[in-house]
Amino acid sequence: MSDATPMPASAWRRRFLTPIARQRTAMVGLAILAVYVVGALLAPWIASHDPTAQDLMAALQGPSAQHWLGTDSFGQDLYSRLLYGARLALVIGFASVALGLVVGVAIGLAAGLIGGRTEWLLMRITDGLLAFPELILAMAFMAVLGLGTENLVYALALSFVGPFARMTRSDVLQVKSQPYIEAARLMGVPTAAVIWRHVLPNVVSPILVQGGMRVSIAILLESGLSFLGIGVVPPTPDWGLMIAEGRAFITMAPWISGVPGLALAILLVALNLVGDGLRDAFDPSTQRE
Repeated sequence: MSDATPMPASAWRRRFLTPIARQRTAMVGLAILAVYVVGALLAPWIASHDPTAQDLMAALQGPSAQHWLGTDSFGQDLYSRLLYGARLALVIGFASVALGLVVGVAIGLAAGLIGGRTEWLLMRITDGLLAFPELILAMAFMAVLGLGTENLVYALALSFVGPFARMTRSDVLQVKSQPYIEAARLMGVPTAAVIWRHVLPNVVSPILVQGGMRVSIAILLESGLSFLGIGVVPPTPDWGLMIAEGRAFITMAPWISGVPGLALAILLVALNLVGDGLRDAFDPSTQRE
């Protein structure tokens, strides 16, 4: 394959999909994640009640034939809210990581390829983002942007830009010094083609690993911000809000916090299994042809 030829689909599959399929932990995590995704997608059809409908006469009821997982202090059905809460958690988690990844990778590519003052400026901005813990940074952005699901996605994405940018720049600096990059440039290959055909395929593995691990962090941060009252707005079905509400009834109605807490824990374990599987799949010491 010449330096000017893009990597074929079979090579992408052999390089990225096959190593993942060999990792049992990743497959187990993906199977659990698939259950959550299917439940979230089918929520309008399999939910037994309106997730925001209140029935004070049915408040604080335990699991029953009418309310499979019980009700909260407003009489809202926990099973229905759990399904819609999974949809919200997955959307916010994946959307915020995807947005942070795109912006961070773009900054890292620009810094690593351009160099000079551009690199210095972009890296100083990145250092500023990395100077604060992700939760504190997200809280600060939420204080500026205001409450709401959309603003929460932006706040979490901004907190992920720094790690993606720093990692991408480091990998790009290693890749661009390779002889085949110089050969492609001498052949007159456009810069955009060099990036797409040669740079990205060699830096995408750590980006995938970082992205897979960041999704669980994003969902945990989203639930934590909602738990603190600075995330999504009630009565939106959200696991963090559900856990926060159940604090006042933990002794008399433990299912209010227990149900979303258990669902969140299982999802985070599944995502961590996927992240560990991705890391093992793209570790050169574990790859086999």
